[in-house]
Amino acid sequence: MSTHPSSLRIIRAEHEALSAMLRSLLLMIKAGPGSRPERFFSVVRAMLVYIAEFPERLHHPKESALLFPALANQSVGLKAVIDRLEREHARGEASVQDLMQRLAAWEFIGESRRAAFEERATRYVSFYLEHMRIEEEVVLPEARRVLNEQAWAAIDKAFEANRDPLAGHGQADPTFDRLFSLITQKAPAPIGVGAI
Repeated sequence: MSTHPSSLRIIRAEHEALSAMLRSLLLMIKAGPGSRPERFFSVVRAMLVYIAEFPERLHHPKESALLFPALANQSVGLKAVIDRLEREHARGEASVQDLMQRLAAWEFIGESRRAAFEERATRYVSFYLEHMRIEEEVVLPEARRVLNEQAWAAIDKAFEANRDPLAGHGQADPTFDRLFSLITQKAPAPIGVGAI
């Protein structure tokens, strides 16, 4: 195939932004609330809202509605992998909601709920990083190999329509300005400029 699908670059950039967010989340959790619990819980909650709003509601549906079906039609050998990724997408939003509930329990009930949140968040980050690794190392190379220009045109159009501003795509939806500002100003590197 001679084209250079923009959606491949967008997907990888969005994965990088999400990976950075997840690594920053773990750094914050490890450091804990310290002497600034209001700031800590506010930033962690903002990070979870970002995951619920962008990757779960905008990124995954494009993969599930366009990329995966197009690839499944051309590469029967990937059916089991695509089925697994679809099941993971289906559970994604519920997993984030579970983390939000556990975070609220820690914040409002106290330290007795910290370990449950930390354990679940650590498992979630590991799961998500593995999910993206499979997409990047198995699905995207096969899609690049087998999809035609017409399939890529539809996929590119969808991914270009709403890009993740944390992935360096500028032009954020103004609805998310406050959320992204809070995360980038107060979360630690690699996603923000705040101190742990």
